[in-house]
Amino acid sequence: MDRIQEPDRDESDDATFERGTNQGGMRERNERVVLSLLRRNSDMAKADIARRTGLSAQTVARLIGSLEADGLILRGTPSRGRIGQPSVPLSLNPSGVVFLGMKVGRRSVEMVAIDFLGQIIDREKQIYDYPDFDKVLQFAKTSSKSLRARLPANLKPRIAGLGIAMPFYLWSWPEHIGVDAERMANWEYRDLETEIAEALGMPVFLQNDGTAACSAEMVFGENPLPANTLCFFIAFFIGGGLVLRNTLYTGSTGNAASFGPLNIPDRNGVSRPMIELASLATLEEALVKNGVDAQKMWVDPENWDFPENIVAEWTAQCAHAIAQAIQSTQAIVDLELVLIDGWMPRALCAELTAQTKAHLATLDMTGMDRPDIATGTRGPDARVLGAASLPLSHRFLVQ
Repeated sequence: MDRIQEPDRDESDDATFERGTNQGGMRERNERVVLSLLRRNSDMAKADIARRTGLSAQTVARLIGSLEADGLILRGTPSRGRIGQPSVPLSLNPSGVVFLGMKVGRRSVEMVAIDFLGQIIDREKQIYDYPDFDKVLQFAKTSSKSLRARLPANLKPRIAGLGIAMPFYLWSWPEHIGVDAERMANWEYRDLETEIAEALGMPVFLQNDGTAACSAEMVFGENPLPANTLCFFIAFFIGGGLVLRNTLYTGSTGNAASFGPLNIPDRNGVSRPMIELASLATLEEALVKNGVDAQKMWVDPENWDFPENIVAEWTAQCAHAIAQAIQSTQAIVDLELVLIDGWMPRALCAELTAQTKAHLATLDMTGMDRPDIATGTRGPDARVLGAASLPLSHRFLVQ
């Protein structure tokens, strides 16, 4: 499993920037350095790239020529008015590469095609009662074929790989999903990553879905993340991703910061796992008990029209649980920022963030700094974008 290092910081943070080397035989790494820099700072001139990377002007010129020939970067309109040669701004070419990303969830599976800048070009989606291994595998085959067929002719040969974001240990939660354990057994004994790679004949990468949502923030987020950041993503179950010292920390099995099994006190002081307190499965259950059709929750994350009292009760419980988890995590990790995102309307996510921040302010944080709390920037698409970022990072970013 590939670990993804945070993309490069802005000019004020040169100390954390990965620098290139002028030694021979390092062309591929230097290309990654330049592409990583342009991902965070578009419209840069060659001289600025040389200064930021530590590469010589001659090396940068060769790299730019090669990357331009490969269709990965574009030249902008020269900036005139200064002494000397006009400055030519350089930026990534959106059409330079296409990546596929697939999110496997407890209630749906989705695949997207994105361009080099992380913009979604097209998508396919299927809703189900539970994730059947063979049906998910078939979805991967048919959706990748359909997405490729609908791409413009110039982009069809530029697909560089597929990333998969999915919950780990899927077979461990059949009772929470509402299905017999035998129907989930394939997830324990079969390898989705390998089977899809064999079927599609392209590089395939796999990551935990909560971690993938954090990957999306690192690669495509509106701002560079602080060195130590925790990302929560609320979907059918709650999950998370952890950034330590500017590097995505996945743990020994790739399941770090999953949070679902973490026991914390609920609002009555009873210790319960977070999946029961801060997951959409709990909201779905409450809706069904009140005679509400909850299936539409998984169709469109923005246009919910559920009873306000049910949603408000769930939000208060979820915020309480997340604040408790932040307090416990902060005692160990010393975070600078916590992001909260999920498969839900953006207004609801903002309200959940505000309530979490307010509740954390009431907890005893003696001996600890309170991390900043903010709403994530990638929204409901964070997991599938994070999946698509895996082949991008593997081939084109500094690792």
